[in-house]
Amino acid sequence: MKKISCFFVLALPFLVAHAQLGSNTIKNNYTKIERMIPMRDGVKLFTAIYIPKDTAEKYPFLMERTPYDCAPYGENNYPGRLGPNKLFPQEKYIFVYQDVRGRHMSEGKFEEMTPVMDTKKANTDVDESSDTYDAIEWLTKNIPNNNGKVGIYGISYPGFYATASLPNAHPAIKAVSPQAPVTDEFEGDDAYHRGAFFLMDNFSFMNFFDAPRTEPRERDPRVDSALAITDAYDFYLKAGPLKNLNNQYYHGKSKIWNEYLQHATNDHYWQARNIRPHLKNIQAATLVVGGWFDAEDMFGALKTYEAIEKQNTGNSNRLVMGPWTHGAWERPEWNRFAGYTFGSNTSGYFQQIEFDFFNYYLKGKGNFNQPEATVFITGSNQWKTFSQWPPKETASQTWHLNENNQLMLGGGAATKGVDTYVSDPANPVPYINKTSGDRINEYLGADQTFAAQRKDVVYYQSSVLANDVTLAGPIKANLFVSTSGTDADFIVKVIDVLPGNNPVQQLVRAEVFRGKFRNSLEKPEPFVPNRITPFNVVLNSTAHTFLKGHRIMVQIQSSWFPLIDRNPQKFMDIPNADAGDFTKATISIYHDNAHPSKLEVMELQ
Repeated sequence: MKKISCFFVLALPFLVAHAQLGSNTIKNNYTKIERMIPMRDGVKLFTAIYIPKDTAEKYPFLMERTPYDCAPYGENNYPGRLGPNKLFPQEKYIFVYQDVRGRHMSEGKFEEMTPVMDTKKANTDVDESSDTYDAIEWLTKNIPNNNGKVGIYGISYPGFYATASLPNAHPAIKAVSPQAPVTDEFEGDDAYHRGAFFLMDNFSFMNFFDAPRTEPRERDPRVDSALAITDAYDFYLKAGPLKNLNNQYYHGKSKIWNEYLQHATNDHYWQARNIRPHLKNIQAATLVVGGWFDAEDMFGALKTYEAIEKQNTGNSNRLVMGPWTHGAWERPEWNRFAGYTFGSNTSGYFQQIEFDFFNYYLKGKGNFNQPEATVFITGSNQWKTFSQWPPKETASQTWHLNENNQLMLGGGAATKGVDTYVSDPANPVPYINKTSGDRINEYLGADQTFAAQRKDVVYYQSSVLANDVTLAGPIKANLFVSTSGTDADFIVKVIDVLPGNNPVQQLVRAEVFRGKFRNSLEKPEPFVPNRITPFNVVLNSTAHTFLKGHRIMVQIQSSWFPLIDRNPQKFMDIPNADAGDFTKATISIYHDNAHPSKLEVMELQ
C-alpha cells in the first residue's frame, strides 16, 4: 500500500518521537500561509507554505507533493513537525506541502500514476512534471526571502511525485530524493509483481484511497465504510474470484480498482505509467532510498536508481538501501525487524545522510562526499559502500537444485531428479503463518518452516556453510518446470537457515512470477500441459551474509495467499474468472542434467 501522508507517516511511535517540537514551537518560528497555486491549464492546487520568521538569510524550499492530504488545514493550525526527519529543525527551510491535482483540497481530476508527457504542445498538456514546474515558478516569484533553490522528497506515492519532478525539471530544482518511489506498478511495485496481482494490499488500499470525488475535500470517505476484515486468508478465500469483491463490496465505485483489473497485462495503461524511460537529462542531484524489507516498493527504489544511472552521464545519483520496511528509515529508531537484529540504529544512520544531502545542495553547507551506493548487509550487520550497484566486487555463482532436497552451491557436479507437487487453489499456501486483517510487513523476514512442511512446497537445502557467503545484487532462478494446467504461478524464496535444534528458516528474498508472462509481460502465453518448459524468475537485489555454520535454503511454491490473487491454473483473463475455473494442477520442478534448474547469484568477494 502507498499510504504515506504529509505529516503523519507510518505509525504512532514515529509520531510521538517527532512531535518534540510541538505545534506551538513551529508557530513561534514559522508563518503558515495557504495558497491555491494556478497551473498552466487553470487548475489550482492547494499548497501549505511554512516560512521562517527569521529573515537574517535567504532560504531554500523543501517540498513534498502528496495525494494523502496536507493536514492540518487552516492557516492557524500547525503540525507537530516539519521536514523529512528530526534533524531538519536544526536548519531553516521554507517548507512546502502540496495536495496534487484532484486530491483533497486541490482542484482538477486525479489520475493514477499520471503518465509523463515528454512533449507538450498546449497549456492543456499537463503532467506531474509540469504541475511541479508551475508550482515552483509561482513559489520562487511570490514567496519572499527565498534563495531560488528547491529540494523535493517523498516516500511511496509522494516518492513517485518526487521522481516525476525530474523530467523537464524546473531549473530551480537542485536536489531530489525519491524514497520507495512507486515506479512500475505492473512489473514490480504496488499493483502487480511480474503479472501476479497483489490482492490484499490493493483491495484494502483502494477502500481507503479511491472513493468517488465530485469536489475538493479535506478527508476521504471509505469506498465501503462497513468493510471489516479480521482474518484476511479466510476473507479472501471465501470471497472467491476477484470479480466477487467488486460485486459484493465496491459495486464499481473504485475507479482505480476497476482499472487495475481491466488491465491485467502490461498494456498501454501500465506502459504509460512506467516513468523509468523518461528519466533522462537529469540535472538535479538525486538520492534514491529503499528498504530490503519494503513490501510495497523495493523494486521502485532499485529500478529508479538504475534508470537514472543508465540514462544519464554526469548526474550526481546515489542509492541508499537499508534493512527497513516501507519508510522505516524515518523512524526515530530501527535496530530490529521480524527475527533480525541489526546491532545499531540504522534509521539514524540514514537520516544524517539525508540531512547532509539537502543542506549541501540547497544551502551550500558542509560537503556531501557520500559514495555512489550505501548498502546495509543483513546477516553480518554491516554498512558497506560501493562505487556502483550492483557492486563490481562480485563474482557470479551458481546454485543447483538436486534430488533429496539438496541445494548444491557451485557447479561441476551432476544433478538428477524431479520434484512434483499438487497446487490447489482451494487450499493456497499462506504468505505468513499468522492471522491478521491486513498484510503483515514481517512476511519478508518471517520464519518459513511452516511452508517447508506443506506438501505443495518443495525445498532445497545446502550443507552447513564452512565460510560466510555474502550476496550483493539480484538473484536469477533459471528453472525447468511443467504443469498439468495451462497457467501457473511460481514463487521462489531464498532462505537463511539458522543453526539449532529447531532451526529457523529466515526469509531473505522472495518473488512471484505469473507463468503466462514468462516470455513477455505484454503478450501472455499458455503452457502446453505436461511439457517441460524453461522458466526464469528474477528476484530483487539482496545484500545478505549467510554466516558460517548456517545453511541456505530455496523454496518453490505456486500460491502465496492472499498476498497475491489465486491463479485458476488455466490460461484466461483472471479478473473475469468464475469459481468453476479454479482447478488443481500438478507442478513439476526438474533438475536433471538435461534440465538443470539453478539459481544464479552475485557473491561479494
